[in-house]
Amino acid sequence: MDKDNYQEYKERFSKVKEPQTPNEWEEYNRLFPIIEKINEIEDLYDNLGQAKELLDSEDQEIQRLAREDIKKIEAEITSKKEEISDMTKQEAEASDPNNSRDAIIEIRAGAGGEEASLFAADLFRMYTQYAQKKGYQVNVLDRALSSTGGLKEITAEIDGKNAFGTFKYESGVHRVQRVPTTESSGRIHTSTASVAVLPEAQEVEIDIKPEDIRIEVFRASGAGGQCVNKTDSAVRITHIPTGIDVSCQESKSQTQNKKKAMQVLRARLYEKQQEELKEKRSDMRRDQIGSAMRSEKVRTYNFPQSRITDHRIKKSWHNLEEILDGNLDDIIETLRKDL
Repeated sequence: MDKDNYQEYKERFSKVKEPQTPNEWEEYNRLFPIIEKINEIEDLYDNLGQAKELLDSEDQEIQRLAREDIKKIEAEITSKKEEISDMTKQEAEASDPNNSRDAIIEIRAGAGGEEASLFAADLFRMYTQYAQKKGYQVNVLDRALSSTGGLKEITAEIDGKNAFGTFKYESGVHRVQRVPTTESSGRIHTSTASVAVLPEAQEVEIDIKPEDIRIEVFRASGAGGQCVNKTDSAVRITHIPTGIDVSCQESKSQTQNKKKAMQVLRARLYEKQQEELKEKRSDMRRDQIGSAMRSEKVRTYNFPQSRITDHRIKKSWHNLEEILDGNLDDIIETLRKDL
């Protein structure tokens, strides 16, 4: 954080200097440590200015001591700036109301045919295992299987405290480099899958008018045999004004499928609403809610080198199998700190 940007936090702090409501107390407690650190840095800048004035002294010893002081003060300023940078990121995380919400995660196979669908299945398994380790519950809302048992696409709800705040960094295009099981020559293929993470919206936040939606029912597809649903329980809902299309067929109950499909539709409309608000307010860099993040290649999974690289922060990990088993804490905490 630059010195000029301190003023923003001081202005925010001045508005809650005498907090009255629980929300004001919460903001006060988040901002107070930052303000203390800013005051320390401003004192250091004053000391730095005084030390630099001593460089004009005719006394060589005073000049030498001044140079030593300048070096120490500048190092201390750098250190405290790094501390403030971490603190402001944590404060921004805590102040984002979406972080505490449940999440809707959508994974779709991209380029690479059947191998892409197998990679999409690997990603879903990774997120499911990570969610379970965090004590979250994963409910599949809709899925489409490929002929090899992979996933063409899948939509799931992740229930738990701060689920969206935890998973939002996964939005984007994920790329895998490995030898497919179907490749006899041992040639490495590159495939992709896209991940979208949406904050779950409440019914009161998104008003969906009955005349704005078209509801269709159809027979759920499956792997055959007893798995095929013999009733029209699957539901597809189309939001006519936006053209957003959602389907759900996981439950044998048409009512349950309709309820879950409406859940996903609300999340997508909420995301669209947030995007439009951001565009109106400013040209700020879009966060994970913004659709721009999804078009970026965010991560590469390189099997021959057992390496995972996150391109947003230009950092690699060399325990690919462990991470695919759901050990994502290190990656997500690093992203939370560095993005």
